[in-house]
Amino acid sequence: MKASRKLSLLIALISIGMSAQNNILPLWPKSVPNQKETAEKEVVELTEDGIVWITNVQKPTLEVYLPTKRTATGQAVVIFPGGGYHGLAYDWEGTDIAKALNAKGIAGIVVKYRLPWSKSITKDKNVVPLQDAQRAIRLVRSKAKEWNIALGKIGIMGFSAGGHLASTLGTHYKDKVYEPQDDADYLSARPDFMALIYPVITLGAPSTHSGSRASLIGENPTEAEVDYLSNQKHVNKETPPTFLLHAMDDDAVPVENTTLFFYALRKHKVPATMHVYPTGGHGFALALHDEKLKNWTNLLFDWLEDLD
Repeated sequence: MKASRKLSLLIALISIGMSAQNNILPLWPKSVPNQKETAEKEVVELTEDGIVWITNVQKPTLEVYLPTKRTATGQAVVIFPGGGYHGLAYDWEGTDIAKALNAKGIAGIVVKYRLPWSKSITKDKNVVPLQDAQRAIRLVRSKAKEWNIALGKIGIMGFSAGGHLASTLGTHYKDKVYEPQDDADYLSARPDFMALIYPVITLGAPSTHSGSRASLIGENPTEAEVDYLSNQKHVNKETPPTFLLHAMDDDAVPVENTTLFFYALRKHKVPATMHVYPTGGHGFALALHDEKLKNWTNLLFDWLEDLD
């Protein structure tokens, strides 16, 4: 590793460590469900593109970014970074997004969720991310008064595989996937709104992202396993209002994932906004250096404001 990359990684790790003193919370108050003790260690590294990449998550957490009380809108967004259910692009699709939300008076809360291929997970690997997602929004809801967040204004946002997890939460929030550990677990896990950014939605051919599918349900899943987590099939009239964003030239996650979900929302008369750009590829996050794409966050902020 070059000296400059080592320095960048050191700075990122120091930043994460400093944040932990004030605004990182463990997700689970007791034991982490569906997990055993192993020699497996969490890994934090810097990619060639300078992205903080986390694998082997052992202790899922919330990293909380709150706006000042004077600027707070009362809204909160629980963020699920992407990474193909193999890793987490933790800053690129997580903490950077939370900070951008803060600038608009919105609380941004990043979930470091477990990844289903981890050796520490004992069984039912396909529901492990959903366990963490349900717990995350319930924990945020339990902290609403303390964090100056309005009940009824707590939504979720996910990128790529994190978009799949967000859409899973938005369509499977009633599913019982773990035993309650405290009072927070008796609160609703239904998001008040969703923002899905170049999301994986279906696990079926031909439009799925093969890496996310393999990580989540294996190489040879049953039809029932595929259907359960092909989330366009589980939209109903109770599904939260949704903002969708994709690029037509996305070679990793086909744009059909977004259009499938949009048409399912439309069928059930769920309020939905969809923006499809002709170019942009995959994994563009805030797209700050793309003159055509960088305005997408303003579209999101306008949509969030109109929800009130």
